[in-house]
Amino acid sequence: MTTQHHTAGSGTKHWRTEISRMQWLVLIGTTLGWGLDGFAGSLYVLVLGPAMADLLPHSGITVDSPAIGFYGGLTVALFLVGWAVGGILFGILADYFGRTRVLSLGILTYAVFTAAAAFADTWWQLGILRFIAGLGSGVEAPVGAALIAETWRNRYRARAGGIMMSGYAAGFFVAAATYAVLGSHGWRIMMALAVIPALLVWFIRRYVPEPPEIEASIQARKDRKECGDATTEDGFVLRRLFTGPMLRPTLVCTALATGSLIAFWSVSTWYPQIIRQMTATDAQAPAGTADHRVALASMLFNAGGIIGYASWGFLADAIGRRKTFALSFVVSAAAIAYVFPFEHSYQEFLVAMPILGFGLFGALSGTFIYGPEVFPPSVRATALALVNSVGRFVTATGPLIAGVIATSWFSGNLGLATATIAAVGLIAFAGLAFAPETRGKPMPTDPHPPVPTPHQPIPTASGREESLS
Repeated sequence: MTTQHHTAGSGTKHWRTEISRMQWLVLIGTTLGWGLDGFAGSLYVLVLGPAMADLLPHSGITVDSPAIGFYGGLTVALFLVGWAVGGILFGILADYFGRTRVLSLGILTYAVFTAAAAFADTWWQLGILRFIAGLGSGVEAPVGAALIAETWRNRYRARAGGIMMSGYAAGFFVAAATYAVLGSHGWRIMMALAVIPALLVWFIRRYVPEPPEIEASIQARKDRKECGDATTEDGFVLRRLFTGPMLRPTLVCTALATGSLIAFWSVSTWYPQIIRQMTATDAQAPAGTADHRVALASMLFNAGGIIGYASWGFLADAIGRRKTFALSFVVSAAAIAYVFPFEHSYQEFLVAMPILGFGLFGALSGTFIYGPEVFPPSVRATALALVNSVGRFVTATGPLIAGVIATSWFSGNLGLATATIAAVGLIAFAGLAFAPETRGKPMPTDPHPPVPTPHQPIPTASGREESLS
């Protein structure tokens, strides 16, 4: 007799029986964390222009479009450098001390220091606070992605990773909606709202468990060192990523992440200011039009981003990781080449925004779904942080250089400058050429896998928890 209500011994299983309560809690916690990270980050991008216009005079700097482009780009660059440094630092800590406690510390850091930006008096004070906020922001994606991969050990892993990543675009979307409603109250109020993610730490510490695999790995590493049985696999995690069999996946994932990040941050940093410049040339536009146009464009950009993020795992399961990466890259490149080098009406800009979001956010989703499938658990969080942090170090110069070359090369045309910097993102295609396909393959393990202790629940292939006793 055939039934749709499957048991553990049946050949076909229903997703409700394969996904455990623990897995749902991990997905909720990591999605909210990444979403609120996006919320806090997007608030700053949306108020970048007004914040610079307010703060530059206090630093003795004349406010004009080139100055806003340069100093605004510098504060974004400081944030991205902080994100890169913090990502590596917290990634290492997560491999040595566990995922959830490090995740909580990172969330508190970016929430508190993003909100503290509301009290800045000069652009350089704002830049310092953005750097510190970046330190905490760097932890969410690599540690969250590792946490998803290590708890969703069933056929829904890639899809769960895509849903988690969609939280970032959802956070951008909520920030855009919030800006549409409260933006008229000033940029400082918007920055103060960024303290909201700190409330998530309570949920994570109470409900999101540490993966048993990681607890066992950490304990096994300690036991081997105490007994004098340390192996090469117990070496410092960063060194391991640049030697032996891990060097190739490190280089491949670095190219994929760097190209994706360059394109994303070049576009997301400057399209609000491009729209403001476009509106400034419209003599018939009433006061406040620019803010509403930026909010609407941002909502469409991030609506497409939510779809791009969330659908990446489903597409990757259907057609493979490599083909899905290629789709994201081609859509992104085509949309950027259409939108930014040429003059367009605001309505044409709006039509292109969700397409841009789908491609750019989708590529970012892929780097955090694909990465856990090529690195073993003992270095996974560090690896994800490293390959994305290298991309962020490179990307950090993008917003700054875009502001500079807009002035020196393109007579203040930020659209041409953005397209020029985003074109460097084609490096992702080089990484894709050497990336192995991982669809349907088991997650990598360490050469000396830890043995969980008796009575310790571990997630099985079906997604349910079983005791080893």
